[in-house]
Amino acid sequence: MSGKYVYAFGGGKADGKAEMKELLGGKGANLAEMANLGIPVPPGFTITTEVCNHYYKHKKSYPPQLKNEVKKALSKVESIMKSKFGDPENPLLLSVRSGARSSMPGMMETVLNVGLNEKTIKGLIDKTGNERFAYDAYRRLIMMYSDVVMEKAAGIEPDEGKGVRVQLDHVMEAMKKKLGIIQDTDLTAADLKELVKVFKTKVKQVLGKEFPDDPYEQLWGGIGAVFQSWNGKRAISYRRIEGIPDEWGTAVSVQSMVFGNMGDHSATGVAFTRNPATGEDIFYGEWLINAQGEDVVAGLRTPNPLNVMNKTDDTKHLKSLEEDMPKLYKELTGIRNKLEKHYRDMQDLEFTIQEGRLWMLQTRTGKRNGQAAVKMAVEMAKKKLISEATAVLRVRPTQLDELLHDMLDPAEERKAHVLAKGLPAGPGGGTGQVVFTADDAEAWVKDGKKVILVRNETSPEDVHGMHIAEAILTAKGGMTSHAALVARGWGKCCIVGCSALEIDMNKKLMNVNGRTIKEGDWISLNGSTGRVYEGKIPSIRPDLAVNKEYTQLMKWADKIRKLGVRTNADRPQDAAQARAFGAEG
Repeated sequence: MSGKYVYAFGGGKADGKAEMKELLGGKGANLAEMANLGIPVPPGFTITTEVCNHYYKHKKSYPPQLKNEVKKALSKVESIMKSKFGDPENPLLLSVRSGARSSMPGMMETVLNVGLNEKTIKGLIDKTGNERFAYDAYRRLIMMYSDVVMEKAAGIEPDEGKGVRVQLDHVMEAMKKKLGIIQDTDLTAADLKELVKVFKTKVKQVLGKEFPDDPYEQLWGGIGAVFQSWNGKRAISYRRIEGIPDEWGTAVSVQSMVFGNMGDHSATGVAFTRNPATGEDIFYGEWLINAQGEDVVAGLRTPNPLNVMNKTDDTKHLKSLEEDMPKLYKELTGIRNKLEKHYRDMQDLEFTIQEGRLWMLQTRTGKRNGQAAVKMAVEMAKKKLISEATAVLRVRPTQLDELLHDMLDPAEERKAHVLAKGLPAGPGGGTGQVVFTADDAEAWVKDGKKVILVRNETSPEDVHGMHIAEAILTAKGGMTSHAALVARGWGKCCIVGCSALEIDMNKKLMNVNGRTIKEGDWISLNGSTGRVYEGKIPSIRPDLAVNKEYTQLMKWADKIRKLGVRTNADRPQDAAQARAFGAEG
């Protein structure tokens, strides 16, 4: 134990730094590093991974001095932000986020807008002059907190579709339908005020408890929920897949809220310093006006492309950040360049724009597929960002294996019927029988079947089914959504945002452009083009001889390796294949 459990950051300085990931987790260490680099980061503090380990070793209790350390760190945040947590006239609102030392995207919990209640909301309205924004923030808090803290952290496991978050979503959809509107952003201040009342009643009805009105109860509830989520089902599943030790624990980062949902001059987005699907040296990402971060990654709304180069046939009609807010895009590009040069690796960024001011919420080493990993490593070495030896070590064996994964046979693909087209989020081809839940995917694979998991949008609860499916297909979401992010990290074939899918979960079928596809029917996916086909399409092995970056990486590997490589082949064609891959005999 270090004896210090809370590390502050903000105001151009921080107690921590990037090298302290074991103690502060990846998020906390990188927030501290960005603060030290002078990058605009909302002030906050990180509770260390040691507290997580103490929590589990001492019957879910905290070290005695923690509350005092949190109080001191919170007072620093209040001083920088010139507002006070829980104050009815000038309230400070907080976010509570997880952060293990190794990235676990979406596997643990987050709560936003902590500190809002019936008193502080009046102060927020007076402070911002924006009643609609305030009630939008309040309804988001109720949705997240009731789901994360009151249900999941309390150990309540509802049946599929019966969770409090799903029921609150249904309440909001019913209100929108009654009002004849489609987007959440079309709800007025009066609509949202009424929605907050209905939400609170529904939370009491579903969970048997009142939604907490005490800001400090909300804060400590959020902190406890993050620690609880370290041993949640989805986090454990992901750790098993990625080989992350249980004893690492998670840190908790508590930050001052900045708001992307304050109107048309506010926004939120996710970006990568290079394209994580192809490896191209192009600033890549998505953003939404008048939104909070969960709207982008959860696929709740179709996001806009970050810049003109990111536009596709499906998004060419949408305004990019580069076009809509050119000065802020230029500032963001400068931060992109600074962070990639500093970390010497592709970064995954989260940002918020609050009334024309840019804030950075996260940087971390970005997940990428095998093709992108090879391309990035070679290009960075050629530009002297990293050495040739580092380039070789940066590509994991599993990522090289991805390059050998089958792709749909182009000749057969040309003959197949195209059902629909979505966004190409994960490379390669996938053929399998349609299933509509992660649990069904797991059960069918145990029976020896190949499946494609089809969802409206995936959530972290689906991770066990996503990992064993041949491919993933979603009706909603963009290239930075949960499904896309996780699939890329595994090199899994994935298509997202396929809006032609009309999924009926109760009947276990989907209607696609006039055709009905039932559970168990075969479909094929081309994750490189985004095309979905009816039926089974044969697959073939890719030709690595045409991959220049792969060839270069193997030459560098030959220069530094000490072992000779021979093959054990029973057939002439296997021997020829091994020789083509570089076997010496």
